[in-house]
Amino acid sequence: MEPVDIHELRDKAASGAELTRVEELRLELMDAVNDLGIGAQGLGGLTTVLDIKIHDYPTHAANLPVAMIPNCAATRHAHFELDGSGPSLQTPPKLEDWPEITQDIGASGRRVNLDEITKEDIASWQPGETLLLNGKMLTGRDAAHKKMQDLFQSGEGLPDDVDMSGKFIYYVGPVDPVREEVVGPAGPTTATRMDKFTDYILEKTGLIGMIGKAERGPSAIEAIKKHKAVYLMAVGGSAYLVSKAIVGSKVVAFPELGMEAIYEFEVKDMPVTVAVDVNGESVHQTGPAEWAVKIQDIKKS
Repeated sequence: MEPVDIHELRDKAASGAELTRVEELRLELMDAVNDLGIGAQGLGGLTTVLDIKIHDYPTHAANLPVAMIPNCAATRHAHFELDGSGPSLQTPPKLEDWPEITQDIGASGRRVNLDEITKEDIASWQPGETLLLNGKMLTGRDAAHKKMQDLFQSGEGLPDDVDMSGKFIYYVGPVDPVREEVVGPAGPTTATRMDKFTDYILEKTGLIGMIGKAERGPSAIEAIKKHKAVYLMAVGGSAYLVSKAIVGSKVVAFPELGMEAIYEFEVKDMPVTVAVDVNGESVHQTGPAEWAVKIQDIKKS
């Protein structure tokens, strides 16, 4: 919860001032982590961590406490003190203090219509490619996947009005809408939690694509390759902005699961990245590897 101040430490080091061992270690660790080339969203890049914090305290020699704080939680806090003089009024930031957000998918991005997509179409998608999704998709997270698996194993199968063949499923549990919203914040959940279901669900449902957050594990990648499906990565940490691409929403199965029910979303220009293609190539493996080489070349030059 401390401020990002590694740049001040770098300035101190550059000035020739003597550093403590903890300060030296902060700089060493930050450089070593960023040299991995993991980057934002795990797609590769120069910056993987923004700062390194080290706290030391006398402990038993066998203890080695380590804390890792993900950005999506660490940046959602406000600190204030109640001193008895009255209420603490939290003033929201002015919108004009923030840069204007625009959407530009670049020359290589393309729009796709999920209502007309075929397996032949997705076979042409390349890892790292930017897509804007349009049309209808289904949703489902852990509870929905477990229920689908149980229904298939019992011989009952999915409800008659739920057809997943040739469709995409979005790993999301949307927040309830308020006022004029179609749906509340609807950002992707971590896709690896669905890895254990992936092969079975792809085989039983005929799904050809999945949308989620972050990388897929070896078993899911193998299932994607086996079924010639694809995995697309939506942007994590911006659930409200993602929800603005959703223009229609209705529950189609398992309403008793609440936010984990299966919804049908209609989307317009929902931005995603091709993370695993039909051949099982994962940008979360190739991207960081490519950037690790680039970073070393930059250091040499």
